[in-house]
Amino acid sequence: MRSTMPDHPLTITSIMRHGTGLFGDHEVVTYTGDGYRRLPYRALAGEAARLAGALRSLGVDGDQRVATFGWNNAEHLTAYLAVPAMGAVLHTLNIRLFPEQIAYIAGHAEDDVVIVDASLVPLLAPILPEMKTVRHVIVAGAADPAPLLSAGKDVHDYRTLLDQAPDDFDWPELDERTAAAMCYTSGTTGNPKGVVYSHRSAYLHSMSVCTANAMGLSSRDRVLPIVPMFHANAWGLPYAALMAGASLIMPDRFLQAEHLARVIAEERPTVSGAVPTIWGDLLRHARQHGSDLSSLRLVPCGGSAVPEALMRSLEEEFGVHVVQAWGMTETSPLATVAHGDSWELRATQGRLLAGVEGRIVGAGDTVLEPDGVSVGELEVRGPWVTSSYHLEEDPSRFHDGWLRTGDVGRLDAGGYVTLTDRAKDVIKSGGEWISSVELENALMGHPAVVEAAVIGVPDERWGERPLACVVLDGDALGGTALDGATGVAELREFLSGKVARWQLPERWAFVQAVPKTSVGKFAKRTLREMHSRGELTITEG
Repeated sequence: MRSTMPDHPLTITSIMRHGTGLFGDHEVVTYTGDGYRRLPYRALAGEAARLAGALRSLGVDGDQRVATFGWNNAEHLTAYLAVPAMGAVLHTLNIRLFPEQIAYIAGHAEDDVVIVDASLVPLLAPILPEMKTVRHVIVAGAADPAPLLSAGKDVHDYRTLLDQAPDDFDWPELDERTAAAMCYTSGTTGNPKGVVYSHRSAYLHSMSVCTANAMGLSSRDRVLPIVPMFHANAWGLPYAALMAGASLIMPDRFLQAEHLARVIAEERPTVSGAVPTIWGDLLRHARQHGSDLSSLRLVPCGGSAVPEALMRSLEEEFGVHVVQAWGMTETSPLATVAHGDSWELRATQGRLLAGVEGRIVGAGDTVLEPDGVSVGELEVRGPWVTSSYHLEEDPSRFHDGWLRTGDVGRLDAGGYVTLTDRAKDVIKSGGEWISSVELENALMGHPAVVEAAVIGVPDERWGERPLACVVLDGDALGGTALDGATGVAELREFLSGKVARWQLPERWAFVQAVPKTSVGKFAKRTLREMHSRGELTITEG
């Protein structure tokens, strides 16, 4: 028996029409550093139509890739809507990757047009000659285009193009299974890999974000996406906000704690998302300046494990409810959110959302019971989880229709995922595994520890042992020097009782900052390379 329901396509076009039509008086607010630019959603719809018309005039008439090289602002949001809705493919370039990686990605994706923020022209210009497939560059904002001209591309002014375009655009009827957007992984091992999202996957992911088990967005919310729009589509927040009719507050390039504190106090967002390092900086700023963070009802936080101490401090001192969320570029990215009545549950990576299935796989590809005890690699599948990479076969990442995440951990019968490490970061000591994540979270519970990254280093007796790389708040710990043995003794004592004694690090390095990847995660490969080159000052203790 067949249903009586029509096979109506689930597309970004329908999200755009709904959000800008029914909630036309809601707005996208772009912070400028000293004020705000405001664009009502009904005007955003007109901007999207004009951008689509402008792109059509440049020869974008199919599924060509239109890349963006920009910050979180109204122009980037306009591209988020116009490009997929016109039938082209949005490709958000990660501005924080190495130049050679950006050039590789643009070529691999076959980008045809690049929309670049004016402030990033100096960053793009040296790379542009290597972006062989790009024909047109559109500069959004006031900038001298001269650095771009020598690359042999046609360079256009964003505002001029849109002012010359028609006010209306005949949006095509699209197959929901066609490509809408693409993102590349951060390339921490090998070349970045492309993930192509469909209209259907983006629509279903947005619906999931709006559910109460995720972020519970509604038209009463004001959403502040601090996570960059070039990082897994800002965790899907722009599309989900438009689906819910929630206003969007965009921080542009101003991601420092003092700017974010001002935006939160003045624009009163109710939901915001960023990686833990951002919230750690904001917490310290708020303590020093008495910032008003009271408008925030929910802060999903991810990208790396969120220290319980950070969540507790924000909640107890400022009333900000932080929940861990987990996902990756390959999962669009949201897959789990850690709502719960206890810190035990909130300290996990969260419960699988409806639509995402997960399992733990051990040695020999044996599927383990979801008993909350068995440890193995997490595999996931679902309608917004990729089943391949763009133009690249990588069977090592896919297993019988499941995505091998590369994350090691546990799964319980209630669907809660607890990740103990990335597979490549597990410390194998004397035949036993030590979780670098658990050590890091425990260390960051110390009031003097700003950041802590733990890596495995060679050990003659045990094979590997943990090296703790610690950033302190100030230049002292208990009145001792940064590299003092007394400081190490205090940290080891602090860890005692929180982790098994045999897991306590004997090697310590006090550093000014932990190196980060392009998406804000600890760059542990960089730390391992620094250690192998003898660039870390090691204190034994």
